[in-house]
Amino acid sequence: MAVYRVCVTTGSYLRAGTLDNISITLVGTCGESPKQRLDRRGRDFAAGSVQKYKVRCSQELGELLLLRLHKERFAFFSKDSWYCSRICITAPDGTLSHFPCYQWIEGYCTIELRTGTARTICQDSLPFLLDHRKRELQARQECYRWKVYAPGFPRMVDVSSFEEMESDKKFALTKTTPCADQGDSSGNRYLPGFPMKIDIPSLLYMEPNIRYSVTKTTSLLLNAIPASLGLKLRGLLDRKGSWKKLDDIRNILCCHKTFTSEYVTDHWHEDHFFGYQYLNGVNPVMLHGLSSLPSKLPVTNDMVAPLLGSGTCLQTELKRGNVFLADYWILAEVPVHCINGRPQYVAAPLCLLWLNPQGALVPLAIQLSQTPGPDSPIFLPTDSEWDWLLAKTWVRNSEFLVHENNTHFLCTHLLCEAFAMATLRQLPLCHPIYKLLLPHTRYTLQVNTIARATLLNPEGLVDKVTSIGRQGLLYLMSTGLAHFTYTNFCLPDSLRARGVLAIPNYHYRDDGLKIWAAIESFVSEIVGYYYPSDASVQQDSELQAWVGEIFAQAFLGRESSGFPRRLCSRGELLKFLTAVIFNCSAQHAAVNSGQHDFGVWMPNAPSSMRQPPPQTKGTTTLKSYLDTLPEVNTTCNNILLFWLVSQEPKDQRPLGTYPDEHFTEDAPRRSIAAFQGRLAQISRDIRERNRGLALPYAYLDPPVVENSVSI
Repeated sequence: MAVYRVCVTTGSYLRAGTLDNISITLVGTCGESPKQRLDRRGRDFAAGSVQKYKVRCSQELGELLLLRLHKERFAFFSKDSWYCSRICITAPDGTLSHFPCYQWIEGYCTIELRTGTARTICQDSLPFLLDHRKRELQARQECYRWKVYAPGFPRMVDVSSFEEMESDKKFALTKTTPCADQGDSSGNRYLPGFPMKIDIPSLLYMEPNIRYSVTKTTSLLLNAIPASLGLKLRGLLDRKGSWKKLDDIRNILCCHKTFTSEYVTDHWHEDHFFGYQYLNGVNPVMLHGLSSLPSKLPVTNDMVAPLLGSGTCLQTELKRGNVFLADYWILAEVPVHCINGRPQYVAAPLCLLWLNPQGALVPLAIQLSQTPGPDSPIFLPTDSEWDWLLAKTWVRNSEFLVHENNTHFLCTHLLCEAFAMATLRQLPLCHPIYKLLLPHTRYTLQVNTIARATLLNPEGLVDKVTSIGRQGLLYLMSTGLAHFTYTNFCLPDSLRARGVLAIPNYHYRDDGLKIWAAIESFVSEIVGYYYPSDASVQQDSELQAWVGEIFAQAFLGRESSGFPRRLCSRGELLKFLTAVIFNCSAQHAAVNSGQHDFGVWMPNAPSSMRQPPPQTKGTTTLKSYLDTLPEVNTTCNNILLFWLVSQEPKDQRPLGTYPDEHFTEDAPRRSIAAFQGRLAQISRDIRERNRGLALPYAYLDPPVVENSVSI
């Protein structure tokens, strides 16, 4: 008689325990055990519990290959979910085997878990294990299906496949409503007083292991409801018309001020702060260095000489590498929209900036269209106060549109969803790259599904607050993806290509490069451990299917993008994985977390403009300026969104935090510890630097960077 000792850990999530019967079957190279129920006196699988059992076999099973967990009805209790963290098996000879699980098990079913040792397909030789890999991926591909959202968009998860599985009884999904109990005749539900209507099927039928936890859902609601009710009760969400004076905007969310939002409110109109935001605001990726001016921006030395001062000229500054351009060409043909029954307007400006001798980046000239001419004057700092302020505000509106739609939603949310989908569909649980990437996909499919159901849907928030509406969004993102390249995706390459490596006080660049290097070092150790040669990368058919699917589904097979369709070396794999992890974590934090800070003062980030761009100088007044800015209800709806997306709900996992121990070998665990040590040092360096800054830059401080796109 051989006795195996079994230790089962249930997760500590709310409602993670189960009353259902749990049985186990052990499978080894020499046979398998009888199915045995795991049962002790009292409740066995309470949340957070660790329970020990014995499994008796007539003979030893040899090397353990996998185990089967059977979840079955207990008496007359209704079925419930169970979150199994891990199972450890001690063989009769003392050998300890770890079986990571870390997933919700719903309904009555059997799941199979392999030992925690990560293995590529090339390292499996037993037909039994190769067949297991194949069956696992077939089941996942059945569950996670691709869907076309719009032409030119990265493909997304098809949530209807979860509904089909519910109806087919393949999965028993918990029908929890993440929203409040108000609705309309169409069946939509939405938060009381909140302007986002929610499509229920897209939220209810989520596969349990990608769904928000109860803790995160509750936290999201607690962030949303008080702020939305406050604005609703004050009538601001329904008030149309212009703001009477700028100071009235200060009172929108007076109880949700931050140090940065107050700084922005005080300094938004200053040229130095306007330039600062290109480096350390929410869209720090727009600047390109110039060695000569483009023909479409005919700025002369005489125009800018008063700002440059004596001893230099525009040509000299261009040669010195001190002149930069922010070009919003992508907005030139974007469709426009109506808000509150009134047409809105969009500009496609060119903004020329100069790095002055004091090391500050300041605007030199602004042209509000891509075509120079009498109807497109070049605005200068020497113009009247209101003319210059309005020109800068038009640029800030263009910043809002490009940032929200492309820099933020397209290049982090949508691309990271495609990475998550390919990982789930093409890599089995035992694959080392699956174990590496899974923490960086957490909740991404859920948050993007919510976004599509509330922001991007017809008559959703995008239609309510932006000058381009949903149709403009579709145009902007498809055009943006068509021009997005692998160089843009990889931070060091992007900075080099844009010619911005030497700008001082570029904290996004400096902090981002440090985090990139830490991720790269960590990934290098993982890749080196599991892939001993370039040939081992080339021969991993699952890895090649993964990168091929990303190329086809995220970048639509566009060769000009420069993204790999196949990985041929360890170096190529290292770079691609580093970029994926960086963009799923640090890049999203950099372009998401400061939205409330920089946008709550609406003139700094107007979502729409109600008058056309000025075609002559000398016509702007305070009244015409206020009549150009978004109306009161548009402003409040947008600021409420900024507040929500900048507040990471509870159940956070900062970068480098891996409480789910998918890797069980010593080498990757040491690599994780070293990665965490590097991040801790980066955090100390950032906090030390920030103590000397008038406006601290903390968006890339590792403890506040989430592992994944989850809000």
